Formats: sequence, structure tokens, C-alpha cells
Amino acid sequence: MTDPTATDPTPPALPPHARGYDGFTGQVGRVFAESRPGWPAEKRAMGPNIVVVLVDDLGYADIGPFGGEIATPALDALAAGGLRLTNYHTTPLCSPSRAALLTGLNPHRAGFAFPANSDPGYPAYSFQLPDNAPSLAESLRGAGYATFAVGKWHLTRDAASHDAADRSSWPLQRGFDRYFGSLEGLTNLHHPHRLVWDNSPYDGDFPEGYYLTDDLTDRATRMIDTLRASDPDKPFFLYFAHHAMHGPLGAKDSDLQRYRGRYAEGWDAIREKRFAKQLAEGLFPAGTALPPRNSEPGKDVPPWDELTVEQQELFARYMEVYAASLDNVDQSVGRIVETLRKHGELDNTIIVFTSDNGATAEGGPAGTRSYFSQFVHVPGVPSTWERDVERELDLLGGPQTTIHYPRGWAQASNTPFRLYKFDTYAGGVRTPFIVHWPAGLEAGLRHQYVYVTDVTPTLLELAGVPRLADRHGVASAEEDGVSAVPVLRDPAVESPHTTQYTETGGNRGYYADGWKIVTRHIPGKPFDDSEWELYHVATDPTETTNVAAEHPEKLAELAAAWEHAAWNNAVFPLNDYTPANDLRRPADERLERPVTLYPGTPLLERYRSAQLVQFRDFVVEATVDGVPGEGVLFSHGDQGGGYVVYLEGGAAHLTYNAYGAVHRSGPVPLDGGPIRLSATALPDFQWSFVLATDSGSAEVGPVAQLIGLAPFTGISVGADRGGPVDWDLHTRAGTFPYTGTLRHVRYEPGAQADYDPKLIARLWAEAERVYD
Repeated sequence: MTDPTATDPTPPALPPHARGYDGFTGQVGRVFAESRPGWPAEKRAMGPNIVVVLVDDLGYADIGPFGGEIATPALDALAAGGLRLTNYHTTPLCSPSRAALLTGLNPHRAGFAFPANSDPGYPAYSFQLPDNAPSLAESLRGAGYATFAVGKWHLTRDAASHDAADRSSWPLQRGFDRYFGSLEGLTNLHHPHRLVWDNSPYDGDFPEGYYLTDDLTDRATRMIDTLRASDPDKPFFLYFAHHAMHGPLGAKDSDLQRYRGRYAEGWDAIREKRFAKQLAEGLFPAGTALPPRNSEPGKDVPPWDELTVEQQELFARYMEVYAASLDNVDQSVGRIVETLRKHGELDNTIIVFTSDNGATAEGGPAGTRSYFSQFVHVPGVPSTWERDVERELDLLGGPQTTIHYPRGWAQASNTPFRLYKFDTYAGGVRTPFIVHWPAGLEAGLRHQYVYVTDVTPTLLELAGVPRLADRHGVASAEEDGVSAVPVLRDPAVESPHTTQYTETGGNRGYYADGWKIVTRHIPGKPFDDSEWELYHVATDPTETTNVAAEHPEKLAELAAAWEHAAWNNAVFPLNDYTPANDLRRPADERLERPVTLYPGTPLLERYRSAQLVQFRDFVVEATVDGVPGEGVLFSHGDQGGGYVVYLEGGAAHLTYNAYGAVHRSGPVPLDGGPIRLSATALPDFQWSFVLATDSGSAEVGPVAQLIGLAPFTGISVGADRGGPVDWDLHTRAGTFPYTGTLRHVRYEPGAQADYDPKLIARLWAEAERVYD
């Protein structure tokens, strides 16, 4: 048979004015019969599938293979058939870890010194992955892989997450074919505040019993099944970034019931049992010490036995929710494993499981049933600020509450290490790490130092895929990570990653060949060498003995090395917590302009919505036509804090949810005119509200303002499409879509309060400019 692609030895020359044939490998005549076809070569990758499961705020000791008592059979099986890296390190916070993991660059060079919720205007705080930093997904896709991402992203600054934003640091622009999840750092597992499907907001309803971890798992397995229906061989990369275990904690009732009563013995007993299991399994050498309870001011943990009976009951409930949520993550892992097994691809899939940082102390000493109030960290907030709104015990973890566990449980999660997420001590930076690939790696333990920047070069080497030499025509930035493949192959080889700096919010650290210096920076204090502590972590992995006084020369050597590394990685300037910390780029002031929202407009993104109301007066006016109907006119927020205005029984009503404490107005008669909600900012971060028509008015307040991350769900019009602001209203009416004709809803931001951090920062910047 004649090969249709065969070419004559001397093809006819094209006329000099012919265009459009450059690079064509066939022959071209005037008709098909005189021509020969040519097709460009397809990129066909032949490597293993890759699945990276990244959990949020998971402590070192929470899962079974690293000492935990929580049921994690899927992870137990992966660990038994794979490798456990006992000495894996990451950064102390989420966005920096994700940027480092996906690019192989140190986090400051990748633009993420901190989570993507500020914008002070320096290279390490750009909160956008660099144009010259190819992601792991981009390199794999360039080699012919399919690439999928589900879950938390948090690699886009909050002010660039709205629907008119530059999407260059959104998942699809950073190498993923498909994406489903939340661009921000956290969300409610029962009622997600805003989900994105590929490049667009997802407006789907959340049915009764919805749970985000299950939905993400459904999406991930469907992506795999869809790929295999279309192509039986193409390898894929799945980046599954769980929103669990970040607050607010939530769990399904079916999972919760399995943990009732399991934590009555308290965090001290759980911590000791976890440590004993870790020693028995060889995660640490004999003689490793379990440090005393954390005692640093603001980080301290009381003995469980000194708590009251009521405190013990409440605190145990918090941990039950945490355990149930993690149990569900393990179920998710199990479903991914079964999907791979169903397709006959489990043995030739590299599965990585790890956490972005250590467990968090953000729940405070006593936990909270009012997560977004606990999360308020604004200068000037009075000491009387209510950070915990009492709720019934049986509601904890369910869809009506937003909770987090006390830091005593975070200490147990981080067993055997000191301190927590945000700290550069081991409790903040050491996390579990499992890698499972039966076709390519033998099972066992590895104790060598490995850092988060090593993940990308390691996976690329295992897959036989080169890192992209350039991205969009720009030469790729030098990689900071090194491949850990030698470590994975040989338990006796020395770690190729010998030194590493870290810095988060002024907390600093530096590791070099078994030594480590670390600080616990107090804002306002100088960044000098007196802050450093020194530990020989090769023999003291739990950082129990500060040997700075015995080895001043080693401390000085490492302090100088940190300074060099900091300049080499764009770490400076350090955050000194002046008003500059709250500066935002001037162009973002347009997000504070008035806006008119029409029925059918998708839920307005959280950050854009917040600029219309936070720290200021504001007015909202809803215009309806004809005979008034019933239903929600506008809603902003969710069960963690918000407000909703609705018409019912011939009257207008306001419900204001102050972080779980609900305030309701009296009914306001309707007259066919607009319905107006006016908010006045008062001293001490309070608002007073007036709901009015031309026929009457009703007041609510003074009440605590919604600040920090609240309202966490953005503005919706014509229904309460986010988490329910008013649970009683939700129970009887659901999303309560408006039945009449709603013309539009107009938001008019008013004067900023004199305590608005952005206003203070702008005034400070202007004074600095004039002074200079």
C-alpha cells in the first residue's frame, strides 16, 4: 500500500509569493492528487499518572501512619505500600507553601511571602505567580499530560479574584485543563462561599446535606473517568487541594457519630499516645524527647485536668468535629484510589499526600463557635470584642455553626513538635508526607531532610519530564528545589537539600546540615540576632534545648547565612507591622465605587463586596415594580456573619447576623417605593442600621461590625444564595427567591470610619511622601 505521507525526492518548488506553508512537512501541488499530506507530530507522554493530595492545616500526627488515632485506612494502605518521609518540611503558611510546591521556587521569589490577602506593594507580596516560573502543571502539560485541579487555590491575590480581574494567576492560566474549587484560602464545607468552575463562577445550588469534600471528590473522579473515556493512555496530573482541615471546621453527621466520646480523655493523653506510636513505628530515634506543653505567651496550653467539666465537654466536641472531617478526607483518598484501581492504573500512579503547614492555633485558648469573629485581627479592636458566640453542643460542626478547635488540640495535632502554623518552629513547618508508586518505588521510611520546593523537581524526574525551559517566551527562573529522587531510591544517601531559609510575618528560621536557628518574632521588636535560638535538630528534632549560649559561633554563622539567603530570595523588606502593612494598590480603590446589581447577576465576589461596606457607612436601596412580592431582596454574608433584607407578610424585614448572634428588626410597612437599608459606622467597630420605606422604619443596633474576613460570602440579589444568614428563615423558605419584580439593588458606600486600616494606611503613606 502506498504511504500517503511519502514525499517525492524532489518536490515541486512553491512559487515565491506562496504564504502559509512554513513548516509543512508534506508536499503541496495545485490539487490533492499532486500533493502529499503532512501532520504535525503529537505530544504523547508515556510517564506515570501523578496525584498530589494537599490537605490544609493538617498536623504531623493527625493521620494513622504518623501516630494518629483517627481512622485513616486509605492513607494507612498508601503508607504501607509506599514511603513515609519523616523529615519533610514546608513553610508555616498556606499560600507560600502552595507557590513553592507548584513552582519549585522559594516562596518569596514566587511572590508569596504571606497568604494572598494583602497587597503592601513589594516583590515578595505580589500574590501572583511570576511569568517566568513554569508550574508543575505547565511542565507536565507541555509534555503531553492532562492536568486537573480541584479544591483550594489561594495563589491569586484577593483583589484579583472577581470576575473582571486579570486571570493570569488563576488555575487555567497556570497549566490546568480543568478546575473546580475556591480561589480563596478557606470556605465553609457545608455552604461554600464561592466556587469557580474553570474560569467562571459556579452558580449551582447546594442541596440539603451538601458537603464540599464529597463534591470535590466527585469532580475529581469524573475528570479521570472522562479522560479515560476519550483517551485510554494519556497520563494525567491531578492536584487535589482539600479545603479541609482549615477552619471553619465542619463535618457530616454520619462521620461525626463515629467520634462521639472519643476525645473525653483530653489533649495531654492523646499527645502522649501519639508520641508513643511514633516512636514504636520508628518515625523518630530512641531518646527523642516530647517537649512540655507549649508555654509561650499567647501560645500556651493548660493541662487538660485543670479544665472544668463544662470546658472538657465543649473542647472534646471540637476535636470530634476535626476528627470526623479528617476521616472524610481519608474516604476521599480512598475513592481516588478506587478510581485508579478501576482503570487498572493504581500501580503506575505516583500518589503524594501531605499538608501545607502544621496545625493552627487560630481557635485560641478555648476554641470558638464564631470563627469569623475569632479571626478579626484589626488594630484598635476593643478588648471586649466577642470572639465566641455560645451555641448548642449538638450543632457544632454542622451547617449552622462556624467553629474551630482550641490550640490545645493543635498542639496534639503537631505531636511531637512545638508551636503551630505561622511559627517557624517544627510545629509550623513539619508535616506528614507519603509517596506511593508500586511500579517505581519500594516501601519504607526516609529520614533525610526534604523541603517543599523539592516536590516539583522530584515529580518531574520520576515522570521523565523536563521542566519547561521558558514560559511564554521568557526564560524560566532558576529553580530552588532539588530532586529528592536519590533519597526515595536509597535510605542511606545523604539529602541533597542541605540549607534552607524560612520567613513568615517576621518569624525567621534557617536550617543547615542538622542545625537550625529560629525566632518567634514579637511585632514592634527589632529584627536582630538577639532573637535567634539555636537547635541541633539532628539530635534534638523536637527543639527542646536551645544551645545558642554553647555555640555562639554557629549561631552567628547561620544568622549571616539567613541574611544572605533573604537578600538572595527577595525576602526584604520585612513586615514591621506599621500602617504600611495595610496599604493596597491605588488602582483597587475602584472596587469601592457604587454598584448596581440586577437580578440574575451571579453572587458578587467576597472582596469586591466587602469594599462596599467594611469600616464605613453605606446605603443599600432595592427598587421593586408593581405589587410587592415575597422573598429576599438582597443578602450579604452567611451563617458566620451577614445581613439579609426580605419581604414577607406585606412588610420589609432585616436580619443582622453578628458572627452568629442574630438581631432582627421589626416589620416595616411597604408602600410601593424603594426599600432602603442605611448603616452608620459608630466608634468601637459598631454599626447602627435603619431599614426604611416611605411609610416607616425600624432600627437594629448598635451591633458589632462585620470586619476581617466577614462577611465571607458576597452579595446576592433576589435570593439568599450563599450560606444562610438567617437560619430560621432558611428553614422555612430555603433561598427564598423573590416572587415579585425586582428592578435592581444599588449599593452606595459612604464615609470611611477613622479606624479603617486602609484609611490609616493611606494617610500614613501620604505623610511619608510629604516627609520624604
